[in-house]
Amino acid sequence: MAVLFVRSLIFPRDNSGRYAPVQPGSPTTDVELGSSTASEGRTSIASEDSERNDTIMNEKSPATNISQSLLPERVNPRIISDATIGLSDGLTVPFALTAGLSALGDTHVVIYGGFAELIAGGISMGLGGYLGAKSETEAYHAALSETKAIVANDHLKASAMVRETFEKYDFSEQALESMVASLQAEPNQMIDFIMRFHHQLAEADFTPSKAYVSGFTISLGYFLGGLVALVPYLFFASVHSAFLGSVIVMAIALFVFGWVKTSLVGETNRWNCAKSGAQMMLLGGVAAGAAMGCVKSFG
Repeated sequence: MAVLFVRSLIFPRDNSGRYAPVQPGSPTTDVELGSSTASEGRTSIASEDSERNDTIMNEKSPATNISQSLLPERVNPRIISDATIGLSDGLTVPFALTAGLSALGDTHVVIYGGFAELIAGGISMGLGGYLGAKSETEAYHAALSETKAIVANDHLKASAMVRETFEKYDFSEQALESMVASLQAEPNQMIDFIMRFHHQLAEADFTPSKAYVSGFTISLGYFLGGLVALVPYLFFASVHSAFLGSVIVMAIALFVFGWVKTSLVGETNRWNCAKSGAQMMLLGGVAAGAAMGCVKSFG
């Protein structure tokens, strides 16, 4: 060990790892310059590779981050629309019925009549939503068949439909010709383009399951909405107290539903959500008051 230590002092290691005697004041040789330059070159190359890798990672990471942290997923607007139809009807019609039946002064009559109306109304509303969505699906397939026939047999009309789609955009004639030619080269893409952008019909919106989802959403919304107006009659013995409780609960439910409905479509401003809730409460109250007035008028 002592010999090695002395050797290292006399013959220090160069950059290549070999012992080289260095005399004080001796000029730097070409070999040493070459070794130093090679070492600096390797260091420079390694640094450039590291910077290049960092650049690549920085270029990839935003895409990864964007894919992972894009806007939060939103509920399908069609589901929100169906839920709005079911809940708005459920919060008004059963309320009007229970309010009219409360004039009889018997909570049992109100409860039994309310539940019967909820079941019948929920089934009816669900069937209406299912049949409506099914009709839309049939209309979509009819438009798809017509579009396929046009693309296969009438190229001029298909080109005209593509041009008509771009009328509101300021594209040059050369750009239009290029887009039409590109679409005509791929008939399937031409069909998909015309359906999506000319007819504004997306295949994902007309799958067979959509009819079942639509019917179930409307039916469930109607039942839950009507149940809100009926719940106070289950806890109050006095019909008058139950009616007042039903009015308060319905108003709160309409406001909350309007707020939640607006927030689900991506609205983050609380003031706008509150305005939507107040609007829902006002419109639902007017509809419930009108229905209740009709029931009272026949009482």
